[in-house]
Amino acid sequence: MSALKDLREKRAQAATELTATLAAEQNAETRAKADRIIASISEMESDIVRIEKADKLQEELRAIAGATTRTIDPNAGNNLDPKKLEKRYRQNFIKALRQMPVSTGIGPDASNKADASLSAEVREALQAGVEFERNFEQRDLAEGNILAHIGTYTGLGFFVPTGFRDAIEQATKYFAPLLDGSVITVMDTATGQPLPMPTSNDTTQAATIVGEGSPVSEQDVTAGQINFGAYKFTSGLVKASLELIQDSAFDLEAWLIARFAERWGRGLENYLTNGTGSSQPTGLLTAIAASGAVPVVAAGSASNSGGSETGANSIGYSDLVNLEHSVDPSYRRGAKYMFHDQTLASIKRILDKFGRPLWVPGVAANAPDTVLGYQYVINQSMPQIAASNTTVAFGDMKKYIARRVKDLTVMKLVERYAELGQVGFVSFARLDANLLDAGTHPVNVLQQHS
Repeated sequence: MSALKDLREKRAQAATELTATLAAEQNAETRAKADRIIASISEMESDIVRIEKADKLQEELRAIAGATTRTIDPNAGNNLDPKKLEKRYRQNFIKALRQMPVSTGIGPDASNKADASLSAEVREALQAGVEFERNFEQRDLAEGNILAHIGTYTGLGFFVPTGFRDAIEQATKYFAPLLDGSVITVMDTATGQPLPMPTSNDTTQAATIVGEGSPVSEQDVTAGQINFGAYKFTSGLVKASLELIQDSAFDLEAWLIARFAERWGRGLENYLTNGTGSSQPTGLLTAIAASGAVPVVAAGSASNSGGSETGANSIGYSDLVNLEHSVDPSYRRGAKYMFHDQTLASIKRILDKFGRPLWVPGVAANAPDTVLGYQYVINQSMPQIAASNTTVAFGDMKKYIARRVKDLTVMKLVERYAELGQVGFVSFARLDANLLDAGTHPVNVLQQHS
């Protein structure tokens, strides 16, 4: 925590120095100095983000571990501690990945041969985990819990442990902040059946005075709905050599989590930002354009810097103010900006007419950085500043919903690359997304001038 505090204090000092530099007469020397300070701030921000996300990930994983703790039913015939059993299962699942031969032959009994190659200890631990999950599945179903599920089974004949899947999902947020439930609404469902989500526009209605004994007039609410599907995504194949897998010093679990998380992060963030809505999710920018919201056209930063910048190649203070007030006040509570990291670098150079920076770093631990008092989200799939590009989104991002079908499936391919001495791993997930907008436009965008 002390390292994080020191970094925040140093960044605050650098921000103060940047403000003074930008307020001075602008020439080649002051511009170069400002660029150096911004680069230094960016480096410190990267360090801060790493530390904070590592801390947050540990907290979430601890929460997951706590959430998976269940009270054992004495009638289930299983007296193992559930938390210890989950840990044991996860450890032996990774052992099974190491012990499984690259080739088990081809035919209906190939899976049985693969299972037979496991040590007795590993087989016993995995089977205990399966029976444990099945006991709870049966009780959940008996209680009418429609979200119950045994788990995702792989070619090993055993399901991927819950903690392993959750770790991939949590790590994915590092590469795709847009997938964080604190930014948008992430809704998990047990099945991939079409899910209608109602929308309504009640902005023209208001309370009125009614006389004693007088009837209440009817006021119709404009209602509609958005249907969420479940498009199947894949991480693509992740290949590892047999030597690497069998090396006991190699952290196979961490390696797989990192590979899958990075791929899922890059891929899903792009679809959730720019998806067309045709055979793929409707991206946030696509949904805003389709909603009929009128984008704010950038005028540029010339009025701030006194330079020759235009609305095609820069963003000014008035542009962000106009964007903010293009969104109804009811949606500005908890609103956020969203832009590319290079767009943030440009915003950091902007001062208002009183010499105050628009970007303010958070100094206290876990305090967010802000632009004009609002938090922001870095999205590397957002377009960068260039003529006619949509560069900044602002509003209530929680109105954008990602419907995710549990569970993430991870599979090991023992045959495909056998002749190369390699093993393939692949993961699948189902997801759809769209913006809930009944014509009130909870999110709007800034578009660079053409």
